[in-house]
Amino acid sequence: MQFSKFFLPVLALTVLLSSNSCERRNASGIPYVPVNYQLTVSNPEFAPLLAVGGWLYIGGGSRGIIIFRATPEEFRAFDRHCTFQVEENCRVNVDNTDIAAVDSDCCDSKFLLFDGAPIDGPAPVGLHQYNTQFDGNTLFIFN
Repeated sequence: MQFSKFFLPVLALTVLLSSNSCERRNASGIPYVPVNYQLTVSNPEFAPLLAVGGWLYIGGGSRGIIIFRATPEEFRAFDRHCTFQVEENCRVNVDNTDIAAVDSDCCDSKFLLFDGAPIDGPAPVGLHQYNTQFDGNTLFIFN
């Protein structure tokens, strides 16, 4: 009897604290969106990805995805949702250097495409990165 008087309030408090939001978010604060793409890099529509340093946008994720070819064997895929004041839903765009993405609409945060790290502006964390796997022909992007 004494056990249930203690257990029920602790259980209720635990449930309340663990469910403070109905929306799942990633560590960067970006809303969780299932991502599961595969694309053939040699397809003409993905031609920018044939060269190291090449990039392109695809749909999906929270605000779209940037794919960046870091090495002949490695790709990076980042959500375009800026990590500063996430609730404003600002989107980053690759700048004219082709190695950084900038949120020029909200806060001028700048992120390096090699790893998504913030290199300028108030963004506290890097861009949300999706997993990638490349078999020499097909690129898989997933979370």
